[in-house]
Amino acid sequence: MDAFTFIPQWIIQDIIVLLMAVIGIIFIVKNEENPVSILLEFICFIFLYAAVYENFATVLGLYGFGKSIVMVFNVPITIPVIEYLVVYTAIRFLSYIKMPTWTKPFIVGFMGMLFDFTLDPLALKQVFTTHEGVIGRWTWFIGSNDVHIFNAPVYNFPGWVLLCGYAAAFLLLGRWWLKKSGGNKIVAIAYPVLAMIAALFVMVSPISQFLLWLGPIFSKGGVSEWIMLGVWFLVPTVLFLIYGRRYTKTISIKKEYLIFLIYGLSHVVNLIFALIGQHYILLPLIIGIGLLQNLILYLVYLRSKKPKYLYAKNI
Repeated sequence: MDAFTFIPQWIIQDIIVLLMAVIGIIFIVKNEENPVSILLEFICFIFLYAAVYENFATVLGLYGFGKSIVMVFNVPITIPVIEYLVVYTAIRFLSYIKMPTWTKPFIVGFMGMLFDFTLDPLALKQVFTTHEGVIGRWTWFIGSNDVHIFNAPVYNFPGWVLLCGYAAAFLLLGRWWLKKSGGNKIVAIAYPVLAMIAALFVMVSPISQFLLWLGPIFSKGGVSEWIMLGVWFLVPTVLFLIYGRRYTKTISIKKEYLIFLIYGLSHVVNLIFALIGQHYILLPLIIGIGLLQNLILYLVYLRSKKPKYLYAKNI
């Protein structure tokens, strides 16, 4: 394996993500009823799902990454790590809201897409001359006529809806299986593995092409990508407005610090590095999306503190 590329900005960003992972692991051990299963989710998400998919994309020549401190073949390990932290905290956040389980993967995916809207454009702008040549922290190899947002194809952002949403759907199903089994130890070990393998198969299936650009009816690179981007903004928003009106209990920022850390600190870090790199064109996007995502969290937090919004059996 080649040595990692010594770019101070990249290294600092990787260290921040790895520190978040350590904090996340400590949080899981202290707060989860079945911490071993959740930690297995973390491991399986990285090595059986996200890293496999990301490496598959690099082999196909869709995009490439600059060398990082720790690589899983062609992919920095920090990529699947932050993706799982987004999925895990979104699921935990939604556990406070009395809404049908089937709606939650859509909301988790939406939270992932908002998160990505400040992450990926910055990574694409962080281009340096390295021993590998001129390369970005992340680089999409797209055609000149393809529709894109700051050099990322439009379908990349709904792609996070699918990546996070599929994972959430199968993990929630696995957790339900574990609960129905009465905490069976075999199920506790099996469901993270099976869930992430299932999510990977769906992620690379024709279903994803349809949900990203209406394939095979349309080809990627055209207006259908903008249509589906709009759909993935609209559908989760409507579901949340319809079902996100009752809460199981009050959200405690002190207890759920990991949720607010992941969604708060990450946008701030992206803003700081955009300023350091003088990528001023990204500032409206980073500030706007960061404020939107944290406004959602804050409004839910405020509503959960009001008795009239708390769920009761007699409501």
